[in-house]
Amino acid sequence: MSKLVTIYGGSGFVGRYIARRMAKEGWRVRVAVRNPNEAMFVKPYGAVGQVEPVFCNIRDDASVLSVMHGADAVVNCVGVLDSIGKNTFEAVQAEGAERVARIAASSGVEAMVQISAIGADPESDSEYARTKAAGEEGVLKHMPNAMILRPSIVFGQEDGFFNRFAGMSRFGPVLPVVGADTKFQPVFVDDVAAAAVMGVTGQASGVFELGGPDVYTFRELMDQMLGVIRRRRLVLNIPFWAARVMAFGFKVGRVLSLGLVRGPLTADQVKNLAVDNVVADGAQGFAALGMTPTAMEAILPDYLWRFRPSGQYDAIKESAKNLKV
Repeated sequence: MSKLVTIYGGSGFVGRYIARRMAKEGWRVRVAVRNPNEAMFVKPYGAVGQVEPVFCNIRDDASVLSVMHGADAVVNCVGVLDSIGKNTFEAVQAEGAERVARIAASSGVEAMVQISAIGADPESDSEYARTKAAGEEGVLKHMPNAMILRPSIVFGQEDGFFNRFAGMSRFGPVLPVVGADTKFQPVFVDDVAAAAVMGVTGQASGVFELGGPDVYTFRELMDQMLGVIRRRRLVLNIPFWAARVMAFGFKVGRVLSLGLVRGPLTADQVKNLAVDNVVADGAQGFAALGMTPTAMEAILPDYLWRFRPSGQYDAIKESAKNLKV
């Protein structure tokens, strides 16, 4: 019988790519998510019955154990960008990650991969970064041979970064950003998935920081994106003090609306945007895994074309201009 991997958060942006790759490797894949009915799109990743979405609450021991039964390896992709209700940074990224590792160790699971993030730091001002670091510590406490992956900002067809800003660019001549000079090292989602497969299959373990071949400032990323979607916009930097004021206002709005209204920015995100998000000097990365990361320029046009003024017809219209009457 083929081996089984349980992927917590396997229907998310990174998790679905790991699930697809593991299915291609011939593994049975159990995709543990909060809403299995919304994760049915993972089933065609493999043969009939090879990939199955199942319910799991990462905050509950019994739930985590039930979907881990019989697994040879586990991957934890669960993370949050904002504390909402009971799904706080601490509950999900720190306690949840350690819970998966603790139960994996007691269940005799052979391998574990933890998806963390560049910037994970117990001393960080950001609660997101602190709990990512706490999650790593909890994982290694119980599964010392686990693989920890710390990607920079991840891009790909379903990403929430380039898609979000490309969408914003359609509604005015100005594109506001916070931390225009902050540096990023964008990494292709399928490259992260390929690295995770190496951890699942036992080919690698340890901590790896994953960044693409190039480093860009936030402003340069927006310029690249605007070039791909063929729109001219003024990239306006919002000072950090102003961003903090805005984030506080959004927080007040959320409280007054009983959580119904959520702003596009939080105070914790502002703290993260003030720190460069690049692979640290001396850190293990793709080279240590024998991989060459994919350049951002090779991928963005494949999925951002829909944000061009004429969408899929943009290239046709440009070609028509060259016709001689």
